Amino acid sequence: MRPSGGCRREIAALLGDGDVIAIPSRGLKANPCRATDGKALRGARDKGQSARTRMMVSAYAARLRLTLATVAADNGGELEAAIEVLGLIALKGKVVTADALHCNRRTVAAITEGGGDYCLALKANQDSLLSDARSCFGKLSPDHPAARKDEAGHGRKETRTGTVISAKGLAEHHDFPGLKAFGRIESCRETGGIVQTETRHFALSWTPAPEAFMATVRAHWEIENALHWQLDVSFREDAARNRKDNGPANIAILRRRALDLARRDTSKGSLSIKLKRAGWSDAFLLSLLNQLSGA
Repeated sequence: MRPSGGCRREIAALLGDGDVIAIPSRGLKANPCRATDGKALRGARDKGQSARTRMMVSAYAARLRLTLATVAADNGGELEAAIEVLGLIALKGKVVTADALHCNRRTVAAITEGGGDYCLALKANQDSLLSDARSCFGKLSPDHPAARKDEAGHGRKETRTGTVISAKGLAEHHDFPGLKAFGRIESCRETGGIVQTETRHFALSWTPAPEAFMATVRAHWEIENALHWQLDVSFREDAARNRKDNGPANIAILRRRALDLARRDTSKGSLSIKLKRAGWSDAFLLSLLNQLSGA
């Protein structure tokens, strides 16, 4: 007999924060990108708690589509939770990607001390550093190496151009550990005859080729498209109403682990079908759970 939904919620609430963990799987050397980002649990709050949305912060192996670690952000503190998450995973030889919130001295220090590199979005929260990045790119020679990517589909055409330039001496000037270079991506998108342009800057702890830089930035979006979006589509996480004690965080971690296990299964069928089969068939559910012994 399987436990009822109410029973599962009670168990998850009674477990301590962190008693349920996501366990890394084998084969992680194949993927150097560690995307880090937070996701709000929008349904996990009672009336009167509208200003306190619970959040989970995850480190994600982008190309493997695997959640390596997840931590609950206390009182919505995504920055502190991200630093905690980075301390739970191996960073040596990996590249941590994150949005501009995490482009700060404490986070980059945690990454470099762990032996990792970083590719972090650079925006106005680091205004002085962003200003120097723009100044460096303003001095580019016409023959400076650049990479270009053209894409078309769904009625949209987009061209992205990536460039990397040295940030020599600026790590010390800004007290920004590990800073070696700046990256820039210029995008031009045409949809229905309307043209939109965008320029994004990044702080880098190494000097990659423009092609490698663009691939790293692109890989970061896997945490949005393959993890966060899938959690809402397959598990309806935003609609989940678990609210008691540590229940929301522990069940959120279990959802991520369930998604990892379903993706590791090599049998035929879409991800949604596999999740349904796990609910219909104890034998199939057991075959998924048996993968934990090889994790």
